Amino acid sequence: MAMLKDRGGNFGMMAALATPLILAAGGVAIDLANMVTMKNQMQDAADAAALAAASALAAKTPETPEKAKEIALNFLKAQSAGSASEGWGESGGTGDAAFKSASADLASDDAPPADEATVDIIEGSNGATGKTFKVSIVNKHTIEFNAMTRLLGQKWTQLETRATAESATETKNALSMYLVLDRSGSMAWKTNTKNTAKSSCPNYTESNWGKYPNLAATSPCYVTKIDALKAAVKDLLAQLKTADPKDLYVRTAAVSYNSAQDTAGNLDWGTTGTATYVNALVATGGTASGNAFKTAYNKVTAAAENTAHKAKNGQVPTKYIVFMTDGDNNNTSDDTTTLTWCDTARKNNVQVYTVAFMAPDRGKALLKSCATTTANYFQAEEAADLIAAFKAIGEKASAMATRLTK
Repeated sequence: MAMLKDRGGNFGMMAALATPLILAAGGVAIDLANMVTMKNQMQDAADAAALAAASALAAKTPETPEKAKEIALNFLKAQSAGSASEGWGESGGTGDAAFKSASADLASDDAPPADEATVDIIEGSNGATGKTFKVSIVNKHTIEFNAMTRLLGQKWTQLETRATAESATETKNALSMYLVLDRSGSMAWKTNTKNTAKSSCPNYTESNWGKYPNLAATSPCYVTKIDALKAAVKDLLAQLKTADPKDLYVRTAAVSYNSAQDTAGNLDWGTTGTATYVNALVATGGTASGNAFKTAYNKVTAAAENTAHKAKNGQVPTKYIVFMTDGDNNNTSDDTTTLTWCDTARKNNVQVYTVAFMAPDRGKALLKSCATTTANYFQAEEAADLIAAFKAIGEKASAMATRLTK
């Protein structure tokens, strides 16, 4: 009876029973910390591999999606190898769902599954000629638990990470652009730029304009404002043509005005019709911009424009009006009419660019108020300034769009 009542060995028995549990708990803590690190590394590798493949597809570096898959897998393998040198095979990481993934993947089979990575690419269309790509990666990696964790009967777990990246091949913005151009008599006046192609010519100015068209030729010959305008428009149209050589995205037209609106051009694909229209302009008459701007607005916002683009390139086009003058309207009522339609264009998301070419103060004020933003207003005092202004407009309008997200 005395031996049965003796409790002197209980502590040793309890310690013997508790030690495996304590060791197992310590092992679990170590393995969970390792899993957190490992899954973070795996997620970074998957993200980088997906983005590498998507970027390559957007840049058209691989010829086929199959080659892009090879890029992703090789990139993933290289990243994994780099992490392995720092203990990838023994420690790892997790994203937000590390513990959930670990507990779900716990298994007790003797043979752990092999590491596995799969790449899936979905290809779609982007406008008339572009393509979109969605790259999805699933990365699986098995880790074996340490000896202490194995006391609980679990030998390994498999972690899984997923990554997605999207990209698109470069494509052009669909646009409809209408030019509103002043061809009043003052556009026949000279600029300060010499015309080296001619030794002499009639150099009209405000002071001798009453002698038109019988002014005697003098030397040197200077570029007229109307010729500077034609050169500037030519440069703008060339940029649009370069951006859209197959006439799939760009529609243009022009309307000129002096004391009344001239016959308006119809929006059409490419730039040929607009170039022909502008090259035929002759500077005569007074200045009245109201009806011409109204016509441009109605043409560019017509439902037929969206329909035409939808059928050819699948896009809703950006609408532009480029409004240029070198003087004041003869009647202030035309200022009011023009500004009314400028406000209407602004409210309906039409981008209005304005160019005041050697214009007086009232003309400048009209164009400043008409432009969609202050950045859309240009003031040109020389032929070179006019060409630069139209070039800047062309660069903005013909800008190409590309998208790459992770």
